[in-house]
Amino acid sequence: MEFDDVLLKRRSVRKFTDEEVTNNQLNKILQAGLLAPTSMNRKPCNFLIVSNKDILKELSKVKQHGADFLAGANKAIIVIANSLQADTWIEDSSIAMSFMHLKATDIGVGSCWIQTHLRKSEDGEDSEKLVRDIVKIDDYFRIVGILALGIPDGDVAPHSLNDIDKSKIHFLV
Repeated sequence: MEFDDVLLKRRSVRKFTDEEVTNNQLNKILQAGLLAPTSMNRKPCNFLIVSNKDILKELSKVKQHGADFLAGANKAIIVIANSLQADTWIEDSSIAMSFMHLKATDIGVGSCWIQTHLRKSEDGEDSEKLVRDIVKIDDYFRIVGILALGIPDGDVAPHSLNDIDKSKIHFLV
């Protein structure tokens, strides 16, 4: 697929079939995350792969809104970043998540970014802390989000170049 096609086809997929994301597909998505640039090439990001349905269900409850569909995903990638290694953990994690999101689209895997940083659960608990508690990692690991993965259930219409709001572009002369 051409890069422009990937950009147009990329959508947040929240409904998945029961079909497995293959190890080959998962490895390609993870390679994209590992190839993502980081500030000063510090590479603070690590990727936790979750395929256990009980853990996916537990993770689907860490946010008040917008994570329920994670229970129906085939897999998830939690991007964690060592905040002792880089103060740019938010940016570095976000770039890695974006690269993986685009690669998933490129190879026919549906994905959706679930933000945990600065979010709360139904009970008002910090979403990021809840994820850290579930996967049992130290507090210096920070979590921007979780990437849900699965084979899309149905076709999702791609964007069109007509969808672009060019009023957002400003030339400074």
